[in-house]
Amino acid sequence: LLSGRESIDSSNMEDDVSLKFRQQLLLIDENLVAEDVAALKFLCTDLLPFKKLEGVKSAVDIFQLLMAEEYLNEEDTFLLAELLYRIKCHSLLKKLGYTQDKVQECLHEKGRVSLYRQMLYELSENITSEMLKEIIFLLQDCLPKQRITLSALELLILLEKQGLLTENNVQVLEEVCMTVSPDLLETVNCYKGAKDVLSIDPLNMTMLSHTEGLFLSMKQYLKHKRCCIVAKLLFTTSTSIGYIFINIYAVFSLDNKAANLTQGFSEMNKMASYKMDGPHRGFCLVINNVKFGRSLLERKGSHKDAEELEQVFTWLGLDVRTYTDLTSQQIKDLMQTWQHVQDHKDRDCFICCILSHGESGAIYGKDEELVSIRMIMSHFTAEQCPQLAEKPKLFFIQACQGKEIQRPVYVEADARIPDLPSTQQSISPSESIPAEADFLLGMATIDGCVSFRHIQQGAWYIQALCSKLQLLVPRGEDILSILTEVNDDVGRRVDRWGTKKQMPQPSYTLRRKFIFPIPRDPPPS
Repeated sequence: LLSGRESIDSSNMEDDVSLKFRQQLLLIDENLVAEDVAALKFLCTDLLPFKKLEGVKSAVDIFQLLMAEEYLNEEDTFLLAELLYRIKCHSLLKKLGYTQDKVQECLHEKGRVSLYRQMLYELSENITSEMLKEIIFLLQDCLPKQRITLSALELLILLEKQGLLTENNVQVLEEVCMTVSPDLLETVNCYKGAKDVLSIDPLNMTMLSHTEGLFLSMKQYLKHKRCCIVAKLLFTTSTSIGYIFINIYAVFSLDNKAANLTQGFSEMNKMASYKMDGPHRGFCLVINNVKFGRSLLERKGSHKDAEELEQVFTWLGLDVRTYTDLTSQQIKDLMQTWQHVQDHKDRDCFICCILSHGESGAIYGKDEELVSIRMIMSHFTAEQCPQLAEKPKLFFIQACQGKEIQRPVYVEADARIPDLPSTQQSISPSESIPAEADFLLGMATIDGCVSFRHIQQGAWYIQALCSKLQLLVPRGEDILSILTEVNDDVGRRVDRWGTKKQMPQPSYTLRRKFIFPIPRDPPPS
């Protein structure tokens, strides 16, 4: 009798786990739009029967197919986590118990999406509507005669169905990309180079054995200066293999000039990029205002943001200084102090991050007095701070730029409580930037709107910024590309009720690309 009860209890527990798992899948499905479902469907093309995929109408349909093929169950959700990671739905990873870092760490062991499929998906993401029209025109003899509207993904699938495009034959892509866009062609060449590198046993790579043979296999790509492009794609497949590739190149460089390989991936960016090879990277200030006077609430969770900023910018080579709970006058005094620091002349850049409550064009000191963002930035113009003349100066502001309307329980807004009047006029981010070159202002939200912060996990904007820097700096991406990814990440997030959204807004007067040199160490966890 006891054994029977135990059996029933065990069965009930299994049913509960299965029910919760399916509930999580439904939550994920509810947060995916049609474009996301199309992307998931495309990335699963090599894993699931094509005829069954043709009938897919929703993400739930895909989940059912993955479970039927034993790719997905309550004990192993990594494939779904990988798929969400590939389509940049990073905020949904936590529903499966994953983070971006955890997925990236496991990709080289558990990843199932092929390099070929990744390349095609990346290609589709970079094909504009005008490019698509040109490509369809070039391939019209290969396409059905009846007029149909095709997306980039649908076009690629059609080429595969007709046998014109395969993992080992991408000639049709090379030909059309050569005509339409050299950048698209680079993606295809990137795939071909990375494919040859990965044809070497990855286990041998990770053990760093037979290094001379590996070097000879890479030689053609290094000779053609394609090392950095290949490494960029390798990072999307396996961070560890990407780093190994870089280190091997540094040891066996053909021209014996590899000492500074990690200064950047692409030679074509050198002339258009800010100089970032000085003896010191630069200073990074983090001002973290958490506790205020009577009217403004404590900014719970902000310490997590400050800690992550310190870790990430230290990893990027900056000398980070953190200040907590400064009054408006102390903020002004601090800016004047750093304005006159002579050591700026030996640094490549200057970065300042401010976490506080705010209004349009301003942030609050702990005394609840406003400080103009423009005034803060104006301390570092070429006239006021000649040591930083012609050097990039980056400011990241986590603060509301307007009034909150409703305050949820677990997500708070970095703004005044609703019944406090504001005398601050609306000021756009572009008006906050000094009228001269070499500035970037990254705002957590557009003017007039609130920005959100989880009281345990930190601010949406800062968490996305830190995550994207760790993910994309090793791939050689410039800061504006990274901030575009931050916009995408934050723009996909919603509060727990699904009613609050946020969109960051970068403004800049940069004259060149700002590319962080790739750190030798892996990103902080």
